[in-house]
Amino acid sequence: QIYPIYLPAERRTRRALLICNIEFEHLSMRHGAEKDVEGMTKLLEELDYKVQIHLNLTSQEMANILKEFAHCKEHQNSDSTFLVLMSHGVRAGLCGTRSRDGDTDILSLDTIYETFNNKGCQVLLGKPKVLIIQACRGEKDGSVLVRDIDSPKMTGASSTPTTTAGLESDAIREVHLESDFACLYSSTPDTVAWRSPVTGSVFIQHLIEQFRNCSHNSHLREIFRKVQYSFDQFPRQLPAEERTTLIRKFYLFPGH
Repeated sequence: QIYPIYLPAERRTRRALLICNIEFEHLSMRHGAEKDVEGMTKLLEELDYKVQIHLNLTSQEMANILKEFAHCKEHQNSDSTFLVLMSHGVRAGLCGTRSRDGDTDILSLDTIYETFNNKGCQVLLGKPKVLIIQACRGEKDGSVLVRDIDSPKMTGASSTPTTTAGLESDAIREVHLESDFACLYSSTPDTVAWRSPVTGSVFIQHLIEQFRNCSHNSHLREIFRKVQYSFDQFPRQLPAEERTTLIRKFYLFPGH
């Protein structure tokens, strides 16, 4: 039920990739984003990851860097990886430095997943791939005014697992194409993500705080939940966990 940590810290080669676009040819400068780079780099290093940093890339350059990182030989002796991407954004994805609108120079979420899925990055097969994205996903405000009413009770349908009775297995085993991902987006679809020109992005600030407070004793998805809960008093934005396919609990420091 828990992802294994294969090697002791002195032999482990955890790697993280951080891409942040601050200056753009046609879009506004993301003032304060340098604070996000500084804060996330320090956090990841505290979590025992060596961080590779790239700034101000086009969507094609981002895609190329992702592919290079996916083939990083150090992943062989790692138990996980973090991918942190920060930029202007639209519903379709993250803006490259030459983006003009929602249709030009955009890196899609599909591209990221295709690069690191179990076909594109077999060296990370069975290892958590944590994706953190700081970007707007539209121009809508994330809040709405409501009256306090009793919430209706919800009932969920149960599902029955399927079997493969009668099938035989060869030496090549079949695996899920897109397993072991965990993705936390800074906002819900179509809504904005807020950033201070002085202190950086609200999402990144909350995320750093929760990881520092809880990574010693909480698994990853519980930390994600705590990040979301920390926005309870900030209704204009709500981080969203999406396309997460972790099949076990991921503890950054198991046994502590």
